[in-house]
Amino acid sequence: MAVGLMIMSERELNRIGVLSQVTQRRMTAVTAANVLGLSRRQVHRLLKTFQLNGAAAIRHKARGCRSNNRIDPAVREFAVTLVRENYIDFGPTFAAEKLAEDHDLKVSRETLRKWMQDAGIWLSRKQRRTFHQPRLRRECLGELIQIDGSDHRWFEDRGPACTLLVFIDDATSTLMPPPCQ
Repeated sequence: MAVGLMIMSERELNRIGVLSQVTQRRMTAVTAANVLGLSRRQVHRLLKTFQLNGAAAIRHKARGCRSNNRIDPAVREFAVTLVRENYIDFGPTFAAEKLAEDHDLKVSRETLRKWMQDAGIWLSRKQRRTFHQPRLRRECLGELIQIDGSDHRWFEDRGPACTLLVFIDDATSTLMPPPCQ
């Protein structure tokens, strides 16, 4: 008998472990029901299937099959073509509304967003972010001096509001004396 490779989810593997403990009488069906979050009757049904057909019976039967709710690839291509021709600068929500309104093509905004991303029409907000390119510092001392000022009542109520000016060298980030007047 050839042993094949079986793909299972973590939930299914957990069920097999708990059902094995029930089979070995190390756990009761009631405890197993609490651990798995199922009813006692559901655990007995799973246990019967597990004992008759083994671990493979716990595996979900629809694994590897196409979804019943899938959308026809022709509809997808038609929607992406319409968006590319008419609504290239629209977001997925507005494009989905326009497709439903103008073309009687009802597609959820999340489905359309995914299709638009796959077609390279739409980038997520994270991907659209542009980053500021930092400016390289100057090489020599005194080549560029930046001036920064802050208005404040430095002398509290003993004098008028003043502006503190600071001269900073770009190459070394050191404070510089003010230039002569």
